[in-house]
Amino acid sequence: MIMTNLFDGNQNRKIIEKRDPFLILEYERDLSVSVNEAEQAYFASEMNIRKRQLVAKLNGQNGVFLQAREMQLMIGQIEASTNIKGAGDLLKKFVGSRLTGETVVKPYYRGEGYLVLEPTYRYIILTDIAEWGPGVVAEDGMFLACEDTVNLKVTARKSVSSIVFGEEGIFNTEFSGKGIVALESTVPADELIVVDLTDDIIRIDGNMAIAWSSSLSFTVEKTTETLIGSFASGEGLVNVYQGTGRVMLAPVRKNKGIKLPDKNS
Repeated sequence: MIMTNLFDGNQNRKIIEKRDPFLILEYERDLSVSVNEAEQAYFASEMNIRKRQLVAKLNGQNGVFLQAREMQLMIGQIEASTNIKGAGDLLKKFVGSRLTGETVVKPYYRGEGYLVLEPTYRYIILTDIAEWGPGVVAEDGMFLACEDTVNLKVTARKSVSSIVFGEEGIFNTEFSGKGIVALESTVPADELIVVDLTDDIIRIDGNMAIAWSSSLSFTVEKTTETLIGSFASGEGLVNVYQGTGRVMLAPVRKNKGIKLPDKNS
């Protein structure tokens, strides 16, 4: 029998999202600070920079994969193993990790109880594979956890233009199958822009897409008919996603190009 106050609502810790088997805990303020750190912690909280933890509730049937070194607590009858099936599989995953920046080993947890991950100041996004069509491709380093019904693999760009000019990396991690995937993002969900395409197209100035449906074609093209004209217009090349599927993108590329407010206004 398990009893814990981890999920009891209080003034500082609360559940902000739940998509079985995962839920996200958020700490309103960072109270574990010294007097000298209190001011910084206060203003960080006001800007929504807060500690968050992903929790997986295991029912004895389902299992989850985690990013390596992310487990903090295993509460209950939970067993851990790895996703390595042999020497050949280890070599394959090692090559994939060198290409995408993801870790080689994805620890696998199964049993009955609660699996609590390490706190993070990044934003945790829970997404269902079914919302993306056949699968979703995520930017390097975003994977945090997923159900064991989700398939992970390394996928390569299919067009020369996207490889040379896309700035999204030659290889990324693709998730397919069914189930929930937890991603870590430097941008909060409230600021992310989601675009659903049905036999249509979206052009993005820069590598602002953080996830996109694997069914979409990704190329890079000129903004005008000629390359010289594209650069003369100040726009240059754009990333193009075309077909039927979803694109999730940040509003800007690390605030690049945003005009600061006039101090005198």
